[in-house]
Amino acid sequence: MSNIAIVYYSQGGATAMIAHSVAQGVNDAGAHAQLLSIEPHQFIDGQWHDDAMLARLAAADAIIFGAPAFQGGIAAPFKAFADATTGMWRVRGWRNKVAGGFSFSYRAGEQKRDTLDYFAALAAQHAMVWADADDSELAPRTLSNRRRPGDFSAVTAPGTEVDAAYALDPADVIAGKHYGRHVAALVASLAGEVLESPAVLARRAREAAERRL
Repeated sequence: MSNIAIVYYSQGGATAMIAHSVAQGVNDAGAHAQLLSIEPHQFIDGQWHDDAMLARLAAADAIIFGAPAFQGGIAAPFKAFADATTGMWRVRGWRNKVAGGFSFSYRAGEQKRDTLDYFAALAAQHAMVWADADDSELAPRTLSNRRRPGDFSAVTAPGTEVDAAYALDPADVIAGKHYGRHVAALVASLAGEVLESPAVLARRAREAAERRL
């Protein structure tokens, strides 16, 4: 069974909700999801420290990054976490792991793309394999806020306030589940795992997710 870590920072709850939906999709696909939250107690003199979390990330088969977009870029707590992964970069501890990402912003614009581009650049620095979103599986959107294929490199969620849980579009929760299943399927494929056909797994996961809504 693949082990997929979801490491995220959430200020107001929306990013955490997406993280949990991604984890549910991972579990629905037959993999094991680990939710790892970046918390205030991990910071000492402005620097992020958590050796136990880094060890869990090193043992994972894939890492999915999550953070809200602030002022046109990555949230500072996540940047501090990323800076603390330099030791992993030196020993190539994340090399060839699958990587992915999702973001939340109260503005429907380029902020989320910038955050996702940051995740992709971080993954490239660590020589990871980036998992784009499977656009065919994304949930339908309203006409005023529809995501076009290729608009974003992973799940994104616009809202009306910075990382506010109440502002999260339910469609993006569904999209998070789809993305979690997609990443789990990619990890299984790269590992040569064939438990059931992807179509069967996707149908079962979709049916289970719809029953829970």
